[in-house]
Amino acid sequence: MTIDSQWRRLDPRVIWIDGLYAALSLAPTGLTLLLLDEPGAAVLLPVLVAAAVGVFDAARDGLRWWKTRYRLTDERVEIRTGLLVRKERSLPIDRIRSVSTTARLRHRLAGVRVVAVGTGQPGAAGSEALHLDAVSRATAEELRRRLLTGTPGAIGSGAEPVPVGAEPRDPDPTSDAADDPAGDRTLARIRWSWLPHNVLGFWSLVTAAGLLWGGYATAGAFGFDAAGFVGGLLDWRALGPWWSAVIAGLLVGMLGVLGMAVAFVAENWGFRLARVRTASGSVLRTTQGLLNTREVNRDEHRVRGVEISEPLLWRWMGTADTNVVSTGLRIWSMHPATTILPRGPVRVARTVAAEVLELDEAQNPFRVPLRPHPPAALRRRIGWAVLATTACVVVLLWLGEVVPALPDRIWLAGLGLLPPAVLAAVIAYRSLGHGIVGDYLVVRSGLLSRSTTAVARPAVIGWRVRQSVLQRRLGLATLAATTAAGHGWYAAIDVPAATAVAFAESAAPGLLTPILAEPAEHPT
Repeated sequence: MTIDSQWRRLDPRVIWIDGLYAALSLAPTGLTLLLLDEPGAAVLLPVLVAAAVGVFDAARDGLRWWKTRYRLTDERVEIRTGLLVRKERSLPIDRIRSVSTTARLRHRLAGVRVVAVGTGQPGAAGSEALHLDAVSRATAEELRRRLLTGTPGAIGSGAEPVPVGAEPRDPDPTSDAADDPAGDRTLARIRWSWLPHNVLGFWSLVTAAGLLWGGYATAGAFGFDAAGFVGGLLDWRALGPWWSAVIAGLLVGMLGVLGMAVAFVAENWGFRLARVRTASGSVLRTTQGLLNTREVNRDEHRVRGVEISEPLLWRWMGTADTNVVSTGLRIWSMHPATTILPRGPVRVARTVAAEVLELDEAQNPFRVPLRPHPPAALRRRIGWAVLATTACVVVLLWLGEVVPALPDRIWLAGLGLLPPAVLAAVIAYRSLGHGIVGDYLVVRSGLLSRSTTAVARPAVIGWRVRQSVLQRRLGLATLAATTAAGHGWYAAIDVPAATAVAFAESAAPGLLTPILAEPAEHPT
């Protein structure tokens, strides 16, 4: 086993980055004391807290640079951290599922990158098993290449040893470890026509509320009457309450949409999804970001399928989210490694899904009609809608009896839930579907988010069949395919019970053969 001759430090440029960050955090305090003769506690306290946090973060990062060492061998990547409590972590290279590099604006100015190595295990420590903040850009590139390709040799382990903290030599583009430029194929790029899919909705109102609150608090801290300024823009009394509410709502909505648009552009600037050939196969690489850049590499050998989700409230726009079904990638996070496209048109998602699965349009599992489910599945959902409405009516009837302030016939309001509940039942039923398209098992379901998932049939490792009391009476069953990738199981809900086993056997031949071959035993 080749071992790096010395443990390596993080890049020393981290020190002056943190020093500059600490100086900038003190700037608001200095400006406040300079511009205001006698700043009050309401003004001085926030800037003092910001300054203290900035200085503390800079000192903490300096200690982290001093006490962090890492090295890479043929078989493992190792890291040592900690001041009072020393921690050492050793991770086998064959357990690595993703390598991502990120850079905030201060990192980009200094030419360094943050490297996060993921194993896909649950929990914060497993989702990012190793975190290096920060290393030089060349070192980050070499780490990404070595960790994803498994190329023998440690960083700096050549004929000439590399001193601790020294800059590694640029990799030879003709070597086996280098990515093949000829095999770098772009699958998708950002299109600004996707912007409406990302700025409309509830979060635009949350963004507007945050901007208004922050602006009002900042203006008040410096003695500016923001409420009086807004009140003087229009004659609100002459407009009346209704028109005032309409105009205010439009202005708040426009502010939220503008804030969401700026955030989307900053996050997805220069987005590119590419298939990059490496010495050991290929990776799906996404790069994006304007001020803060991010690159995520996913080993394509571990991809088992694609999932396209269509949110209910945006379905009229044809909006979809696209994720890969893969082993060892984080699912539950603010920026899941499974996401391969920004939210955009479903037609683009289907085309990119076929490119990722390396299928032509005729074999695209997201364009082939799926098997409809029996009418009994609709009756089951309508039954639940009626049951939920009945429960609401009973609760309102009880409240009308025990609360004198409520009108006696308030229970009639509960009946108003029946039409939307039945409509939701119909939408949920129309979302159901399942089928086999080539080498892929395809299932579809969901009310609030209609998810269509195509999973490679060889990736199915088992089946789960579930029947509730109502499903047994209606002749239905839920058939779930278990897999080591993604969520772990993907279900065809409310399929005919008589054909469930036959469908499972045709989707993954041989898994149920031992069970079907066993003779039935009847008690004597």
